[in-house]
Amino acid sequence: MSESSEAAQPRWEYFVTPLLLHNEAQILNNWGAQGWELVQIIEGPAGGNVAYLKRRA
Repeated sequence: MSESSEAAQPRWEYFVTPLLLHNEAQILNNWGAQGWELVQIIEGPAGGNVAYLKRRA
């Protein structure tokens, strides 16, 4: 890869958070207001939902 194509590649940071069943929309809206984009929600290993989010670093 050339230096110019590497510079054009976005860099991301990731965040994982549990979602409380009664507050899912509020939790996601709060993270979205801080620039986080939802990637996926899955069931966590201990039960309950876990959200995976990303934003440009």
